[in-house]
Order: sequence, then structure tokens, then C-alpha cells
Amino acid sequence: MQTTTAPVIQVQGLTKAFRTYKKEPGFGGAIKGLFHRRYEQTLAVKDVTFSVAPGELVGFLGPNGAGKTTTLKMLAGLLHPTSGKAQVLGYVPWERDDGYRRQFALLLGQKNQLWWDLPARESLDLNAKIYGIPRDLFERTVAEMTELLAVKDKLNVMVRELSLGERMKMELIAALLHQPKVLFLDEPTIGLDVVSQKTVREFLREYNARQQTTILLTSHYMADIQELCRRVIIIDHGTIFFDGLLSEVVDRFADFKLITIHCAGAQNCPKEDLARYGELVEQQAGSLKLKVKRDRVISVCKALLDNLPVTDIDIEEVPIEDVIRQIFAR
Repeated sequence: MQTTTAPVIQVQGLTKAFRTYKKEPGFGGAIKGLFHRRYEQTLAVKDVTFSVAPGELVGFLGPNGAGKTTTLKMLAGLLHPTSGKAQVLGYVPWERDDGYRRQFALLLGQKNQLWWDLPARESLDLNAKIYGIPRDLFERTVAEMTELLAVKDKLNVMVRELSLGERMKMELIAALLHQPKVLFLDEPTIGLDVVSQKTVREFLREYNARQQTTILLTSHYMADIQELCRRVIIIDHGTIFFDGLLSEVVDRFADFKLITIHCAGAQNCPKEDLARYGELVEQQAGSLKLKVKRDRVISVCKALLDNLPVTDIDIEEVPIEDVIRQIFAR
């Protein structure tokens, strides 16, 4: 007999509309607005439905203004939806039950939760007292996470004196101090250098594998998504239009592949002659790169081998970052 595990996050028809005041231009418009105001309604999130299983690490993608952060804020209980339902760990987030608040964490990459003028250790110590974390467990957790994130020597430095990468690592430690079962991450690597991004990614991968924490991650860095998430949810204009494996994104939205050939005199091949094979992406001494429709790859490779002195040939998928960029653009 098979047993099914209930989703940790379950969202159904979630919608959030904001009402904004539309001011008419000039001083006259300001006076008119005192007596009669005109409002516009904006749907930030529209009829969003998805579920996340225990321990799953899901990428939540979309262009700026797509509704990602608004969705996370509703799931964290910071915003009340206009309509729809959601449950996280069996709780309705916007009811802000104390039992729920002790089991999740929200980390916003552009917001601070640590006290700016205090050493990071004092902010972490305050969080430990708020959550009632035993002293020995607190010390052990902080020692372990600061070691993994390479910021052990920064605990007694004022937060305002930390670099952006160091501060974000401390923010991550603060979010995980009470060992939440659900973690919402909104741009956790924003503005970080390549080394810091890699450190944070490796930490999150190891933490998720060890603690089986359910994580919903938004990021504009595709390296974050590729290295951490098997599944992605893509949202645009407040509506989900893809929910599935990251590997399926290329199959579904990229209808071409890249063919690179190496041959003598490649730089001398006329562009108009190469156009019959596909779109020329790059032409260098000794090599050509063409973008070719998927259904023509085999016939084009055969034609290239027959008509040009090819010494080597490579066929590759379009980088996932380019595919996502094209999805957002259209």
C-alpha cells in the first residue's frame, strides 16, 4: 500500500490586487485630488495555484514585477490576499498563528533584519532569546553555520561595517537560527561577488540535504537556480505559465540547438551561403557556430559534413539562461 505525503505548501487561486491613487498632473490635479480621488487597481498576483512537497527546493522565477515577492509575502503572512487559499505546514499564513511563525523564515535580499549598529553576534543572540533557543544549541548552531559560510571572525563586527556578502551570510544565519521547516528566500545572492554567491549556494544545498527544509527560492541569477533547483515555477504578470522540471524548460521553450563546426577557412565562408543551414551566431578563424531548428539538426549536420572540410562538430543545447531571458522578453 502506497503512502502519500501531504504538501508542505499548498496554494489555490491566490490573488492579490493593490489599489493605487492616480494623481492628475500639476497643482490643479493636487487640489482636485483633495475632493475626488481616482484609483486604479493592479493585479500583482492572479489565480496562482501550486504545491510544494516536504524537503523540496523549488526555484520561483519571473521578471521584475511578475509577482514573486508578493507571493512570498502572502505565504509569510505579511500580506493578506484579495482572494484564494493557502496553507503552509497546515497553517493559514495571514492568520499569523504563533505556531506557524516559529516554523518558517523569510529572507529578503534587499531588507535588513539584523541591527545595523550592533555586532552580528548580539542580533543573533536576541533572535535566540525570541525563539527560546537553548544556549548550548545556539552556540553550536552559530559555530557550525559561521564555519560553513566563512564568517566566524566577523561575529563581533558591527553589521554596518560588514561587506554586503558578509552581511547576507549573517542574515542567512539569523533566518536559520531556529531551524525552520520552511524557508522563503527572495534574491539571497543579490549584489554578491561570484565567490560569495558560490559559498551561499553550496551552503543552501548542504543545508537542504541535511535538514530537509522546504525552500522556495527566487533569484535573477540562473546559476543559483541551475545548481540548486530541479523544479521551477515561472510566473509573469502575476500568473503561472510553467511549473515543472528545469530540464523541461529547454525542451518546451527552445526550438533550436547550437551547432559548432571546426574547419579550415571557416572565416572565409560567405554569410549568405551559411544562411541556408541556420542562423549564424559566431564566425571565427577555424570555427563557425550556427543556431539551427531542432527538427533540422540531423540534416544540417549531414550537409555541413558533405559540403565543408569539417574536422570536428559539436551539438549543444541553448544555455538555460538564454532560454529564460527569451521567455521573459516575450
